[in-house]
Amino acid sequence: MKAHLTERYVKGLQPKQKNTIVYDEEVVGFGVRITSGGTRAFILTYRIEARERRLTIGAWPDWSVTAAREEAKRLKREIDQGRDPMAERDEARESPNVRQLIERYLEEHASKLAKRNRDDQASMLRKLVEPAWGPRKAAEIQPDDVDGLLLQIAGGTPGKRGRKPTPVRANRLGEILRKMFNLAIRWRIRADNPAAGFARNAEAPRDRYLSTDEIGRLSAALDAHPNRRAADAVRLILLTGARRGEVLNARWDQFDLDAAVWIKPAATTKQRRLHRAPISASAAALLRTIRLRVPEGCEWVFPGDAEGKPLQDIKRFWEDVRAKADLPAVRIHDLRHTFASLLVSGGMTLPMIGKLLGHTQVQTTQRYAHLLDDPLRAGLEQVGDMLRAKPRLVHDQIA
Repeated sequence: MKAHLTERYVKGLQPKQKNTIVYDEEVVGFGVRITSGGTRAFILTYRIEARERRLTIGAWPDWSVTAAREEAKRLKREIDQGRDPMAERDEARESPNVRQLIERYLEEHASKLAKRNRDDQASMLRKLVEPAWGPRKAAEIQPDDVDGLLLQIAGGTPGKRGRKPTPVRANRLGEILRKMFNLAIRWRIRADNPAAGFARNAEAPRDRYLSTDEIGRLSAALDAHPNRRAADAVRLILLTGARRGEVLNARWDQFDLDAAVWIKPAATTKQRRLHRAPISASAAALLRTIRLRVPEGCEWVFPGDAEGKPLQDIKRFWEDVRAKADLPAVRIHDLRHTFASLLVSGGMTLPMIGKLLGHTQVQTTQRYAHLLDDPLRAGLEQVGDMLRAKPRLVHDQIA
């Protein structure tokens, strides 16, 4: 049955014992279906690859006749190009939502990262992303959604219990989202990456280097502290420039104290690569002293309170020590920066420092480039002194 569909015509349709479809005279395949209960909805019947398909456009009166007819025309243009709107709609309905994408990302990618990095990523995705996007289809997220979420995090949330502005954390989350949506492309969940060009916030440099006086105060506070285990862990960080997690999870089989070498397994490094680094005689001596205090047969350099596990955290210890050393703004990670600064002042090149610290990217080590100014300037002054014109004596001029 065909008719010229109008609002008045659709409204006047009477239900019958079974569903009835009235097709439009203007657009082939476009029609209105009325059920036995009187519900009316616009549909489009089409054929693709010799199969007849029937797609529901929307219910009347939510959709007007004019709007539904224009939508039918648009869908028919897609069909003429070889697309199947109904199949695409079914596929979109079955595609994973953001919550499911997060679970897959954590299971298949983040699980391979170092524990601290893995836990941090899981925390950000579950506390910041999942509440905002969880039920939404992963394929629906747009660049504006990403920028809006990151802007909210960077600027903070107003209110008494709102979050503080955290632009650096917003940048880190942007990097995680970019990686997650890159994997979504590989997993055929979507065709593009909405976080590929996220708006990065400016980050103020956080590098902090301890002066000779500050190192002396820190050493005195470590010597006086009753917690020798945690104090030795901090000393090893300062003597090797290693990351906190690498030190706390260090095992005795990673060290060759005779050769003064620390071989860090890929599972314990941030870059997930084996890192072989020489250590100083002072670091080797500290490790020999520690070994005398560790129970025989213990695999951990710094055994934890729980049997069979390493020391888990030294945050409270560090807060106590830096207060006694009058270093209120110094982080444990700043000891790594201090180690690098001492190497620079000792004349070591940036590539050598990068190798010692386990950097895989040259730009990571470049953050210490400005520290080369002082030794370079000293060398320049020395050359200047050698080449500076000296006053000539009168008898030299006569001669």
